[in-house]
Amino acid sequence: MKWMRLATLFGVLVLMAGCGPSATAPPVKTPEATVEFKTPLPKPAEAQVLPTPTPVPPPPTPTSRPTPTQAPEATRGPAALGVTDIMVKIPAGAFTMGSDTGAPDEAPAHQVDLPAFEIDQFEVTNADFAKFVEATGYKTDAEKAGLSRIWRDAAQGKDNHPVVYVSWNDAVAYCKWVGKRLPAEAEWEKAARGTDGRIYPWGNDYDASRLNGKDSGLRGTAAVGSFSNGASPYGVEDMAGNVWEWTADWYEAYPGSSFQSPYYGGKYRVLRGGGWFETADFVRTTTRNATSDTAANDDLGFRCAR
Repeated sequence: MKWMRLATLFGVLVLMAGCGPSATAPPVKTPEATVEFKTPLPKPAEAQVLPTPTPVPPPPTPTSRPTPTQAPEATRGPAALGVTDIMVKIPAGAFTMGSDTGAPDEAPAHQVDLPAFEIDQFEVTNADFAKFVEATGYKTDAEKAGLSRIWRDAAQGKDNHPVVYVSWNDAVAYCKWVGKRLPAEAEWEKAARGTDGRIYPWGNDYDASRLNGKDSGLRGTAAVGSFSNGASPYGVEDMAGNVWEWTADWYEAYPGSSFQSPYYGGKYRVLRGGGWFETADFVRTTTRNATSDTAANDDLGFRCAR
């Protein structure tokens, strides 16, 4: 397990413990709360005091993103609720899921045949989540727990950045409100890699200029769609980096896998895509992560499907 690691997150907000793929690594405890990620979301303390590296000038905030309009006859759905509803249709058919050369929990590579579905082109933004909260009075898991950092803190001045500090439960609630759902793990992977088995959404070679990861030097979220040259074969954006994304599924072994983890068994939800502090190995289309459904973090968000 060449890249397995388990570390305490910086700024973690969580109600329950998360998971990791290592069969031997015990949960890591912190004074207030714990979360153990299979593929940890590292937040070293020195990241807050070291000077931010000067990256290649980051892509500007997108200005051409379509503004959804509400049809006169619309009475329900995202348009009627005033939130962004830009989705990409993923055609029906088979694709290769998993990898025989990655981490043990990614194997074996296997064929999955999916019906057609739609997935959000962009991660759900702070602006759209705010509309949900304003309309419903919803309180996130972190807010109900009285934790010190919540989604509003990260949202200040960042309307078009992905919402963070949202748990799996919070993501499900938002998706239901807009008449959608979280994508299944298989749906997420197909939307990210297409049918040609690519390692990254754009191809098989890592290119730091195509995503908001550790190498970008941004040390935080970017406006959704800022890295359009890193889009998937279907045009879905930010499937590598920016924020980890919740999926609907429990963390379980793939069919035919001989790898076993104490974290399997309907205890933890799968995360995909990698966040803004991740390196090349953790933003691959086949990389799996998982944590408890009440976990929240500053590089953990979501997108919807239907």
